[in-house]
Formats: sequence, C-alpha cells, structure tokens
Amino acid sequence: MTLIESAAADDRAEHPVDVVERLAAINEWTFDRAAEDELSVLVAGEWANYDLAFTWIPNLESLHVACSFDLKAPPRKRPAVGELIQLINEQLWLGHFDIWRDQDLVMFRHSICLAGGATASDAQCSAIVKAAVSACETYFQAFQFVLWADRSPREAIAFAAFETRGAA
Repeated sequence: MTLIESAAADDRAEHPVDVVERLAAINEWTFDRAAEDELSVLVAGEWANYDLAFTWIPNLESLHVACSFDLKAPPRKRPAVGELIQLINEQLWLGHFDIWRDQDLVMFRHSICLAGGATASDAQCSAIVKAAVSACETYFQAFQFVLWADRSPREAIAFAAFETRGAA
C-alpha cells in the first residue's frame, strides 16, 4: 500500500475540519463549509478582519491554514514586501508569511501534520487560529508602512517591533 493509498483509507474518529468548524461555532465566528475538506472562517482583529481558510490535505495527512487580510501587494511593491516578509519570517517560530501571486494577497500559512491517523484537537486548532491572527495583528501595520507610507522593510519591521506600554 502506498502513502497516498494509506492516507485515502484513513478512518479518523473525527474529520480535522469538523474540529475547526466546532471551534468557529463556539466562538460565533462567521464560517462557510465549501466542501468536506474545506472551511473558511472570518475572525475580527484589531487592525482587520482575517479570512482563515482551512484545508484538509489527505495525501499529506495535514491540516493547512491560510490567513489572509485585505491588503494587496501590487507588482511594483513586491520586492519591498518580499524583503519585509523575509524579515518577518526570521522572527516567527510557527508558520510563515508569503504572497499569493494570483491575487497579490499577503497571507500567513501553516500546517498541522496529523500523520499516522493522529487526530486534531480543539487545543491544536485553537492554537493555530491564535498563532495566525496574532502574527497578522503583529505585522499588519508593518505591511501598511511599506505599501502605503513608502517606508523601507527595515523601518517597517522596527515599527512593528515597537511596543507601547502604559497610558498617557
């Protein structure tokens, strides 16, 4: 039996996308189940609304998440956005940013490997949502800085790292 055949014959107690759908319902997030292996969830953040697309990839036994937000990188800005993404990715322990060139969208991506019939837990799925939204919230303004304020990627990353404490 090949790897693809063993994954296709998988009999999990619960479909990984069902776990995410339950999490979305509990948190009262807007969601849409386009297919058995796909779920789109809308999560409101401080800076933007984040569209999280969850996809179960059976032959890899992985639950993939792509978190995008309404911030497009036009072709003339791609080199600067690419450099900013590289600087950001050097700081991330989980997941990564990239540009989906078909639509010029900046997105955060990550996968949970559930090989050998491992099940997705509520805690794992909650952690992946938290990691995706947190990364997007942390660096959203850095992307704006590069795209709209014509700042360098290094200036933008320094801006994103600046954290204010207290109140004036």
